[in-house]
Amino acid sequence: MDYQRAQDIVASSIEFEVSYNGVSIWIDKLHEDGKTATVHLRHAHEERSEVDVSELKEEYLIQ
Repeated sequence: MDYQRAQDIVASSIEFEVSYNGVSIWIDKLHEDGKTATVHLRHAHEERSEVDVSELKEEYLIQ
């Protein structure tokens, strides 16, 4: 995923399915470096990781 698309997803009121290494995640924060984001597993809010935005994959729109 590119950084601009990640910004669009974070700013949207619509929920998108995003994955990291095949696991469903939620983007918590995009970093100012334009390359990384803080994410957490959708069902494990307490554990957060910093990852490269380029490794995130948009799966589909959740309706």
